[in-house]
Formats: sequence, C-alpha cells, structure tokens
Amino acid sequence: MKIDKLIRPDLIGMKAYSSARDEFEGVANIFLDANENPNQNGVNRYPDPMQSFLKTKIATIKGVSTDFIFLGNGSDECIDLLFRLFCISGKDGVAAMSPSYGMYAVSARINAVGLREILLDEDFTFPTQRLLQEAKGTKMLFLCSPNNPTGFTIPKTELKTILENYEGIVILDEAYIDFAQEKGMLEDLENYPNLVICQTFSKAYGLAGIRLGLLFGSKEIITWLNKIKPPYNINSLTQEFALNYLEKSEQIHEQIQEIKQERKQLEEKLLNFQFVKQVFPSEANFILVRVEDATNLYDFLIEKKIVVRNRSNQPLCQNTLRFTIGTPQENQLLIAALNLYNQ
Repeated sequence: MKIDKLIRPDLIGMKAYSSARDEFEGVANIFLDANENPNQNGVNRYPDPMQSFLKTKIATIKGVSTDFIFLGNGSDECIDLLFRLFCISGKDGVAAMSPSYGMYAVSARINAVGLREILLDEDFTFPTQRLLQEAKGTKMLFLCSPNNPTGFTIPKTELKTILENYEGIVILDEAYIDFAQEKGMLEDLENYPNLVICQTFSKAYGLAGIRLGLLFGSKEIITWLNKIKPPYNINSLTQEFALNYLEKSEQIHEQIQEIKQERKQLEEKLLNFQFVKQVFPSEANFILVRVEDATNLYDFLIEKKIVVRNRSNQPLCQNTLRFTIGTPQENQLLIAALNLYNQ
C-alpha cells in the first residue's frame, strides 16, 4: 500500500515549522536562540520537541525502533492528528466499530469528516466480513481491542484479515492491551504499512494525569505526524515524570497483576446478584454488566458515593453499567453497596 496516496494532497510538499531546538545540534552552554527567559527555574527552557530520551526508554520497553514512535498530549491528540493528516474536511469519511470509544466520533465531527459506525453483532462479537463490506470507501478504520466498553479483544487472525483487505489506514486502539491475555499487534507493525497502533500511559501505568499518549506506525507515517504536530506538544514536566516513573517496572507489573486478579474476583461476585442479568467477559481493567434497571442502580450507587459509568445510551448497551476495577478495598465497598441494593 502506498501511504503517500492516502495523505491529504494539500499537505504534500509542506515545510514543517522548525523550532529553535530542532535546528540546534551538539553541546552548548549558552542558549540565546529561542527568546526564553534566561533565569533558571527548571522549566524556563522549551522541552525537547522530539522527546528523544523518553522515546529511547519507550523503545526499550515496547521492543520497537524510535522511528516508529510518536508521542501525543494524550491519545486524543494522536487521534485528532490522524484525521488532519489523512482526511479532507467535507469530503473524506472514516469508519469505526460501535459501540466503542466516543472520541472517534467527536474527532470526526470536529474535523468535518463523515463517520460510518458499524455495529457489532448483538452479542458483541466482531463481524469481520460485514465490517470490511461496510467500511469500503472510507479513509480510516478505527478498531479498539480490548474494546471499550465491551472488554473483548479482536482475534489477531481477524485483525490481519482486515489489514490485508481494507484499502485505508487501520487505527488499532490498544489502550487496555496490558490487561489482556495475549500481546497486541506491535510485533506485526512492520508487516503492515497501513497499521497504526494507539496505546496510552493512562491505564495500566497509572499516569492519566500527565496526558501522554503513544502512537506506533511506519516511519513514513511518524515522519508526517512530526511535521504537522505542534512544535512542543509534550511538556518538560510530563517527559521528566514519565522517564522517572518508567523505571518502576516491577511496581507497574504488580499493579497490573492485582487489577487482573481483582477483575476475576469481581466478575464472580457480580454473578451472585439477582438483578445482574449478564456479566460480559473482559480483558480490560473494567467490566460491563447488564442489569435490570441501570439508571436506578447508578443513582443508588451515587447516593453511596460510588461513581460508575452508565453505558445504556450506547448502541446495544441497554441497561448496562461499566465498573472500573478499583483497589481491593474499593471493590469490597462496591460489593457491600450492591448487597444493600439487593435487599
């Protein structure tokens, strides 16, 4: 697949903004190039526009080349930049599985790009052939695995079928992949030039507050994203905090394992309640549950100072609540509240 044929034609030949730090190479003691305040306070200098040290650390953790890594101000910036790179407003269209992450639709609307939502089957299974048929003619296809809010993963065989037959860019959102049983598609990235993978530090790594999104793609796509991104999209504090925190690999692993264990226990306990009609298997850090009256249960939990997510307004999700896996203590308090509701 020729990626340059999918790039917005009006971007071809553009010259990216060149920041002062982009132009400088080597070692210096005095910086008079960027109109910064010269008084040192830890953040008076602009951040590294290409996040070189952080990307090197991420490359080691993820097992990919730094040439295949793009960092965004949260995954939402990565998604928005993909729209800007590939889609002509008012002309191009994209497709996404549904129900799924809501920002695909929001970004499409903001960028004046038509969105074709392709429903999962009634039991939330993934309709590969129907999806390929309905996505024909679109520029990008958004897939989420594990999916939010259903919690299921898309089998790799199905993903490869789509990548080999869809004539556009496939964006695979792996925000929850660290909680899944199988690895994601990073190891297959070089085999599919039309594959873009989004990940995040907000979920398994517990860094939602620093807003750091990960995007992996071909060197060509990464080069283009670096051209069109804001010059200093990742601030110095975020880069420094992430670098330091990523040294805590053992702690991160232990937290992931605890969340997975708590997920299993919570699934088993939820099945004991009469008002619970279905607990959907999950490979994420949440569980989707169908209940008798989702709104009534949601309001009851709010009264008990417990906030969950009512997903009943999403397609195929009538009377469903999504429970994020909390700490063991938080999960115990949730079960205690559900016991009160069950009386």
